[in-house]
Amino acid sequence: MNRPRHTRRALLAALCLIPVVAFAAWQLIPPGRDQFATLEVRRGDIESSVTALGTLQPRRYVDVGAQASGQIRKIHVEAGAQVKQGDLLVEIDPATQQAKLDATRYSIANLQAQLQEQHAQNRLAQQKYQRQQRLAAGGATRDEDVQTAQAELDATQARINMFKAQISQAQATLRVDQAELGYTRIYAPISGTVVAVDAREGQTLNSQQQTPLILRIANLSPMTVWAEVSEADIGHVKPGMQAYFTTLSGGNRRWTSTVRQILPVPPKPLNETSQGGGSPSSSSKSGSGRVVLYTVLLDVDNADNALMAEMTAQVFFVASRVSDALTAPVAALQGSTRPDTQLARVVAKDGSIEDREVRVGISDRLRIQILDGLNEGEHLLIGPAESSGG
Repeated sequence: MNRPRHTRRALLAALCLIPVVAFAAWQLIPPGRDQFATLEVRRGDIESSVTALGTLQPRRYVDVGAQASGQIRKIHVEAGAQVKQGDLLVEIDPATQQAKLDATRYSIANLQAQLQEQHAQNRLAQQKYQRQQRLAAGGATRDEDVQTAQAELDATQARINMFKAQISQAQATLRVDQAELGYTRIYAPISGTVVAVDAREGQTLNSQQQTPLILRIANLSPMTVWAEVSEADIGHVKPGMQAYFTTLSGGNRRWTSTVRQILPVPPKPLNETSQGGGSPSSSSKSGSGRVVLYTVLLDVDNADNALMAEMTAQVFFVASRVSDALTAPVAALQGSTRPDTQLARVVAKDGSIEDREVRVGISDRLRIQILDGLNEGEHLLIGPAESSGG
């Protein structure tokens, strides 16, 4: 009866000794690198780029306005319609312009009739003058009568010249009236898509004060991205630079392009722009709240009409790109006094730490290219060299 009891006690003692032995063995084994927070050196693609937000606009568009006053009689298109150059878009009631044209024509007819009368008076005055000359040659008239006939002839010729000038003036007015009558029929200046209609049939337009805008026609291919790049990054962006962008509606699709133009001044109304002799108006804004953005233009084909006006674009200006490069996490490197070099703390498998100076290349926000000093698969220490287990 005592033997089983002793056996149970021995087994219980052995079980209690197992954790003690395991702990002692763990203390004798070297800790290794698992005790540290590390990141691995690996290969991958890396891209150095400048990011910016932009807005899509048609590269070429025309705001169609009215040069004639009057009531809109008919609008032949609506938003989204495709038009060709020369298509009739809008008709304005031509009653006023037609009345002015008719009045000018009547005025010209009246002047021409008066001109014909003056031609007849001129012929009569010329005959009287010739008769006075013949009489004067025979001494049968006075010099005063000859002079009177000469003056009458000159006066009729002057009136002829006056009526000719008035007719020319009236004909010029007629051409203006004809043009104004033509303005009551508005035609498409370019081929494209009607993207906006800002007027309605029956609306009265007054072109005397300002040109009323009726609609906008845009050519939706190519489109232009108006990207706003910060003052800190604009120096890295150059004309001809490769770029790509994405849109909220495009999913993972990328559109590629190149930088066409960098506008030399930030976008600002002309009445707020410095006119010389003083500091720019923006100089009154000081402190961290002042953000200067410069506009960069990129053109992109839009054959499938996937891009629309006013879409928001996330633009990436690619400064440099390498594929299958050896890369390390930016967080695992520290600055160095030498250019193009940084310091890395390499953790060996046994937990030993080695400080190395590595030569680096391009970087993005997360990883940096390693040119020399590290090998693929090595682990780099991040944070302080303390055991993760305390």
